[in-house]
Amino acid sequence: MSTLEIKGLVASVAGKQILNGIDLTVNSGEVHAIMGPNGAGKSTLSAVIMGKPGFEVLAGEVLLDGVDLLALPTWQRAQAGVHLVMQYPSEVPGVSLTDMLAEAYAARGRTADGLDESVAAEAQRIGFAERLLDRSLNVDLSGGEKKRNETLQLALLRPKFAILDELDSGLDIDALRDCARRVEDATNEGPVGEGLGVVAITHYNRLLEELHPDRVHILVKGRLVASGGPELADRLEIDGYEAFSTGEPEQDAAPSAGRSALDDFLAI
Repeated sequence: MSTLEIKGLVASVAGKQILNGIDLTVNSGEVHAIMGPNGAGKSTLSAVIMGKPGFEVLAGEVLLDGVDLLALPTWQRAQAGVHLVMQYPSEVPGVSLTDMLAEAYAARGRTADGLDESVAAEAQRIGFAERLLDRSLNVDLSGGEKKRNETLQLALLRPKFAILDELDSGLDIDALRDCARRVEDATNEGPVGEGLGVVAITHYNRLLEELHPDRVHILVKGRLVASGGPELADRLEIDGYEAFSTGEPEQDAAPSAGRSALDDFLAI
């Protein structure tokens, strides 16, 4: 089993402190949803974990199985097993999906034998049209097609942990279902205790109807102010974020009875 630990993380961008002490532990096979209003620091958290330029870490640690990710460049964080599904996936003219995946495989010491067949099978599984596979990466794709493409990459690269920065943004009902279910399936793949760990950043409960969280955390003003089981997301549907607007932590809710235990992403 692998563990992603965030301890006392404080970070700023453009001289403004955004994260004010984040503590979070995610184990293999777990889904942790982070919800919060605009400007709460959700995307900043994903950027800091992956090492996006322009963000300054002022205090704290991000550890993957005890290894200090903050000391590594982005490409080494990806090789170590952390993968970012971006809110706004980048277009990469002149680079095909299979070429990118082949290079990523090589960087991880994996063979690309059978890659074309694996790409085709995953594309069919998540409803990503075969005619789009030969295009340059994400070029001239719709928002939904880009998210399917990102999900396909996640499935084939098989990282230890995935950070989903608003996977549901811009998706219709069908695309949301297909992408969320594929991620959900990945949490149960591989040997027992070694499934994909997920940090799912989202505004809305609809993602969590398909991607079932073990824990839900509310992020307000750069702090995790409440944590609980899936019922916490249901509470948000009724009360909204106003109930958490003070930014002061609540007592942690009882855990659920569910499962127990970037533009720079492409650098390889």
